[in-house]
Amino acid sequence: MEQFFAVAAAHFLALLIPGVDFFLIARTTMSHGWRNASGACLGIALANGVFIAAAFSGLSLISHPVLLGTIQAAGGIFLSYIGVMFLRASTAVLVPEMAVAARSTWGKSLGLGFASGLLNPKNALFYVSLAAGLAAADAVSLGLYGAWMFAVVLLWDLFLAIALGSERALSKLSRFLPWMTKVAGGFLVLLGLGMVVTLVAGLWQ
Repeated sequence: MEQFFAVAAAHFLALLIPGVDFFLIARTTMSHGWRNASGACLGIALANGVFIAAAFSGLSLISHPVLLGTIQAAGGIFLSYIGVMFLRASTAVLVPEMAVAARSTWGKSLGLGFASGLLNPKNALFYVSLAAGLAAADAVSLGLYGAWMFAVVLLWDLFLAIALGSERALSKLSRFLPWMTKVAGGFLVLLGLGMVVTLVAGLWQ
């Protein structure tokens, strides 16, 4: 249970930081409304689902101790690196003014969201890093982790789409974002270092 809370917290905190997906949702919401943007949200969640399934199912292919240890070390270092980037990043929420484009459709937004999530290498690296820390989990647990992460991505993105339809909500988000970024960065650094320390400690046993 402690492992679930640690992984779930790291995953959710990483979602709090605006990235490519955030700006796609913001642009679509402000140009075509949150209902249209819900297509982008589902597309992003599906892309995350692809990475989650690939990363978790791939654990059986990396069961060799040396290879698994290497991936765990790389995963821990990567999570720490992402955490440091969060701690150093600018936290201003800046959404460029967008002219209302040609009439968009829900399906087009779905495709854009899927492409945005699938073509973001940080998503792949992030899930592989998390999966490397779950090597001891059984298939049922991995399935639950994956379902949880997919649901959280979808629900969070839908929340953003609805919230960003309001200028007042966007203004509030910009005030909370700085400390949210620092908390997320610090947690990811600790989680990544913890993975490396656990691996090194295991080598000395």
